[in-house]
Amino acid sequence: MKTLKYILSLSAILIVFFNCTQDENDLSFIENVVAPTNVSALFQITQDNSGLVTLTPSAEGAVSYNITLGDGSEIIKVKQGSSADHVYAEGNYTVKIEAIGITGLKSEVTKDIVVSFKAPENLVVTIENDAALSKQVNVVAIADFAMFFEVYFGETGNNEPVIGNIGEAVSYTYQEAGSYTIRVVAKGGAIETTEYTQEFEVTAILQPISNPALPPRRDASEVISIYSDAYTSLTGVNFYPNWGQATSYTEIDVDGNNIIQYGNLNYQGIDFGSNIDASSMEYLHIDVWTADLATLDIFPISAATGEKSVSKALVADQWVSLDIPLSDFTDQGLSMADIFQFKFVGAPLPGGGSGTIFLDNIYFYKPSSIPTEPIVAAPSPTAPQGNVVSIFSNAYTNVGLSELNPNWGQSTTLTSVNVQGNNTWLYESLNYTGIVTDYGNPTDLTGMTFVHFDYFTPDATTLGLKLVNTTKGDGDPLKEDIEYVSSVTLGTWVSVDIPLSRYTTDISAITQIIFESSGAKVYIDNLYFYTNGDGSAPTVAAPSPTINQSGVVSIFSDAYTNVVLNEVNPNWGQSTTLTTIQIEANNVWLYESLNYTGIVTDYGNPTNLAGFKYVHFDYFTPNATTLGLKLVNTTKGDGDPLKEDIEYLANITQGTWVSIDIPLVNYTTDVSAITQLIFESSGAKVYIDNFYFHN
Repeated sequence: MKTLKYILSLSAILIVFFNCTQDENDLSFIENVVAPTNVSALFQITQDNSGLVTLTPSAEGAVSYNITLGDGSEIIKVKQGSSADHVYAEGNYTVKIEAIGITGLKSEVTKDIVVSFKAPENLVVTIENDAALSKQVNVVAIADFAMFFEVYFGETGNNEPVIGNIGEAVSYTYQEAGSYTIRVVAKGGAIETTEYTQEFEVTAILQPISNPALPPRRDASEVISIYSDAYTSLTGVNFYPNWGQATSYTEIDVDGNNIIQYGNLNYQGIDFGSNIDASSMEYLHIDVWTADLATLDIFPISAATGEKSVSKALVADQWVSLDIPLSDFTDQGLSMADIFQFKFVGAPLPGGGSGTIFLDNIYFYKPSSIPTEPIVAAPSPTAPQGNVVSIFSNAYTNVGLSELNPNWGQSTTLTSVNVQGNNTWLYESLNYTGIVTDYGNPTDLTGMTFVHFDYFTPDATTLGLKLVNTTKGDGDPLKEDIEYVSSVTLGTWVSVDIPLSRYTTDISAITQIIFESSGAKVYIDNLYFYTNGDGSAPTVAAPSPTINQSGVVSIFSDAYTNVVLNEVNPNWGQSTTLTTIQIEANNVWLYESLNYTGIVTDYGNPTNLAGFKYVHFDYFTPNATTLGLKLVNTTKGDGDPLKEDIEYLANITQGTWVSIDIPLVNYTTDVSAITQLIFESSGAKVYIDNFYFHN
């Protein structure tokens, strides 16, 4: 009984301990842990004919390793950062390294090694300057009977070799460019080694070979661009005014992007040609690349208050993005209301002479008003489960998935987040990401006619969806195809429906679904495939809106309280007829022979849409080839661009409900007094629902 008493006491202590610490130790990060990556190992054999090999495994995200030695010996276990020794007989072996992460997830790689007591023969060494990294040299050595090699790079003060497996590359970055004697020693199990020596010219990269990060998309009111291919920049700017400087000027092109080069920089000006008012902006952004300058002095110049400067440190051989608070200048007494010039000053180099800078993306900005994350869930799908093959949606039963965001070398990270009780995928730094269904049991989408997904992004410039059938060979057009969203809308949920007929992929055996984007933040929900009958008329209601009434001015939707309309389809000579019908107890406008049709709010009391960002509507059409929406402010005179403007859809999808969100900044119309809304089409049959303005 005494033993039992002690056990019970210990249990009580443990229960108290775990209860006390449960809330303090957030282990939710474990849900996002992935299997170890970049699994490898270094193999070093002693030069004494003993066959003693030291194995040093490595990986990102590993805590331990299981090593299968390849000679029938027992598996050995190695902790992260440790090595293991094993004696081999002469021969060829395949070694398997299994890396184990903190959650037990595993990754493995195999390596072939040669254990020989002969001196290495037929040594071939390749030495190259790295194409992207300045003053970095890469060396690869191959030889018969060798297991590893050592490289002595010949830089004064560093006599330690860099070690690599035979056939793999090792790298070294020099302090200075110049000529160096590089010595390579190939080693096997024999006492004798084999060497190679070469005089090699190490070069510095003196200009950028890649572009700085693409600036985020911004509303025109949030940026004043002086120089950038990403924005509409000021016209009439002189980037090389004659101020008596020694600096040279040219413009270079890197992968289609223009960049300013100022060489032999003592000082250099940029003249805007007129005063600009940047007082409503908050930051000055400049991207700078240099191979030799340590600092750059930056002077905005005001017509009234002169010039003030800040000095910024640079890093050689890489782009440095500067985001300078304008308060750094205004606190010195500089006015930002009448800036008309910039001046850049570079300090002399330590050995004499002047350096060179490359500049891109010079602009004033303020933080974007575009929402960075959704506050409401994506619209609720209405297609019946029987017509759907769902990949990811709370509305349906989803198919089993083998892998999400598998490690294919992408920058993308994936987190599952909850938005209003709805599971949503959050992709960050999305360049590409894979979804694997089942290689052994591909997903048959025969009979499906559309793929649907909802996205929300604050910054993407492109977004595409690729369908892959890995049962087909490389180069076969039936293997894979990608479709891109025609125009990416920022800061709101957007529903995408792509006809599967646009893909060349054989959809009878889909194994991979891949999103591609511009390194952006993208939320995804309701990814599914579906069929919609013959597409001649909607059989289900349009998706249900999720935005709160308080953030909406609704023209026509059962989901909201609508504004009062004075006229709908008034007789303006159009061929259009209008009928209000019901689909699943939901009121829908059916336009037939639609060439154009008007909706009049109230001429005496125009609708004020100032402060709203988007206009939304859902449409279904079996035959339209064009569809546009015009906003009209009849308080303005004819010919005034503020009176009216129309936006046409870039692509028309037939045979399914399509949700449209058009940024109001795309219109020139003054939206503070809207009196008419006009749809235009190709004499087609068009169903309209959920027509409203929102943020």
